[in-house]
Amino acid sequence: MAATPLAEEVMSDDLVRLLRSRVTSSGRSGQTQGVAPFDGSPLPPLPVSDAEDIDVAFRIARRHAATWEATPLAHRARLLLRFHDLVYQRRAQGLDIVQLETGKARASAAEELADVLITARYYARTGERVLASERRRGAIPLLTTTRVQHHAIGVVGVISPWNYPLTLAITDALAAIMAGNTVVLKPDIQTMFTALWVVEQLHQAGLPEGVLTVVNGEGQEVGPMVTDRADYVMFTGSTAVGRQVAARCGERLISCSMELGGKNAMIVCPDINVDRAAGIAVASSFSNAGQLCISMERVFIHTDVYDEFVRAFVRRTDGLVMAAGVGWGADVGSLISARQLARVSEHVDDAVAQGARVLAGGRARPDIGPYFYEPTILEHVTDEMILCFTETFGPVVSVYRVD
Repeated sequence: MAATPLAEEVMSDDLVRLLRSRVTSSGRSGQTQGVAPFDGSPLPPLPVSDAEDIDVAFRIARRHAATWEATPLAHRARLLLRFHDLVYQRRAQGLDIVQLETGKARASAAEELADVLITARYYARTGERVLASERRRGAIPLLTTTRVQHHAIGVVGVISPWNYPLTLAITDALAAIMAGNTVVLKPDIQTMFTALWVVEQLHQAGLPEGVLTVVNGEGQEVGPMVTDRADYVMFTGSTAVGRQVAARCGERLISCSMELGGKNAMIVCPDINVDRAAGIAVASSFSNAGQLCISMERVFIHTDVYDEFVRAFVRRTDGLVMAAGVGWGADVGSLISARQLARVSEHVDDAVAQGARVLAGGRARPDIGPYFYEPTILEHVTDEMILCFTETFGPVVSVYRVD
């Protein structure tokens, strides 16, 4: 379980052991091991959860469901506020682990942590009011009354991705827990330590054992097992996998919520402030190295301001700082993996081969780190090119002149 120097810098052996103990696993099925994107070095391994382990996780969650649902709302709210304070107090450690596992710039990691803090306080402050029973007018006024009661669903399965591993692992779980549910969480194998860290903060804030359990393993193997056992599923990931999850939930007649892929567009009108709009475009396109389901991958620019806007957009993009390492200073970090780098390179190379013009970036940067790719702006993108309609999920945006 030895860590590489970068992992040792961020996580002590004691912390690794503590987080490892949060995985529901007998150790029968081997281990998973992530890679630090900044330098490609291996992270400490974690045990895999097999089918029996996942059965155990759900049995534990069901055993605690009734007790947790009976816990007063005020108690749940205070728990979330204590969790908020712990995450804030230990924010430097949390940001370090996020950067270690994702390779993102610290500013992007800080966005995640801020979202966790805001969400925890929001549910703590509003949960009692939203979940309180409500009296409604009865079918026969004066003779009958109606009262709306909110009941927990049961065990919620949360399947979270690697791109925002802190906020997406816990914020949906916080909603479920505040509403009186228990949770079985399956994070992505690349970012398990981030998820385990934030889960540990929730337990240290006073969450009873068994209310939130964590399982680990490859998504195509463990994900369906979670979906087939949960009373409700929250899935964040690709559209293709989302269809599979929805089909399994449909077969079981259970509800699900999903956040899937996109190919989002920014529209630049002729009356904009060019510099401000260019700044918005940079932030919207290259935050988290474009690995964001609401990232802008297309910008439609009115012809009256096209040339001026594109110049400003390119100038700001060329000025972005790329750097590897835990800490502040970089505007753009690494892609998550060799697979993601290959996808981004394929999309750009295909577009250029078919006539697209590179206005900024357009290159991998192995001199910075193994998975770095420059923030890239393309024009003359046509329908035949892969990236015209397919989500790139990287620091690549195409610009279009429109009237």
